[in-house]
Amino acid sequence: MSPGDFVRITVSDTGSGMSPDVLAHAFEPFFTTKPDGQGTGLGLSQLYGFIRQSRGIVRLESTVGGGTSVHLYLPRVEAGPEDAVAVAQPRLQPKPAAPVEPATVLLVEDEEVIREITAEALRELGFRVIEANDGPDGLEALQRELAASEAGAVSLLLTDVGLPGGLNGRQLADAAREMVPGLPILLITGYAGDALNQQGRPGPDMAVLLKPFDLEVLADKVESMIGRRAAA
Repeated sequence: MSPGDFVRITVSDTGSGMSPDVLAHAFEPFFTTKPDGQGTGLGLSQLYGFIRQSRGIVRLESTVGGGTSVHLYLPRVEAGPEDAVAVAQPRLQPKPAAPVEPATVLLVEDEEVIREITAEALRELGFRVIEANDGPDGLEALQRELAASEAGAVSLLLTDVGLPGGLNGRQLADAAREMVPGLPILLITGYAGDALNQQGRPGPDMAVLLKPFDLEVLADKVESMIGRRAAA
């Protein structure tokens, strides 16, 4: 912590607490201990982002069975518009070599917060993103795209495995492949072992990204899969 005056805000609960292993991952985006589909894993990571933007720090204290305390340290400032400081929001840096025509990613995710954050990150990296909130919606989006442009308009399908609407991510992948043979597909899930064993293992040019994941890791994976297809 830099020298200076800080205001500390502490929020505590008397819940079940966190183990040291869970505590170590608490600020990672999309990390959650809840069953798949029952939590986004974005609460503490959003808090961490807010604190960093405010030039403060956050500390967690937790013991299993003893609850959790969150300590927020915010720099103290005097009120007044002349003292306001504009803090730029951290953004992913675009890669230096951007294609003339941006590659298109079809993103299918039913959790609105996750979908918005992921789409924003991909757009900042130069991708064109089409969003859908379930399997049938994703297929309709792909059909519209194919009707409006060339067959190769969609460069990659990025879909969660656990989707509502009667069409899960793995089934969506198969249906999309029938429409666009060889389409690269990236499946995201928090429980790859159980979910994918029940729904079918990934096929050729399909990859799995486990939650929680860093947005930079996601960006590298997407670019790698699109790059391999372009070079084929």
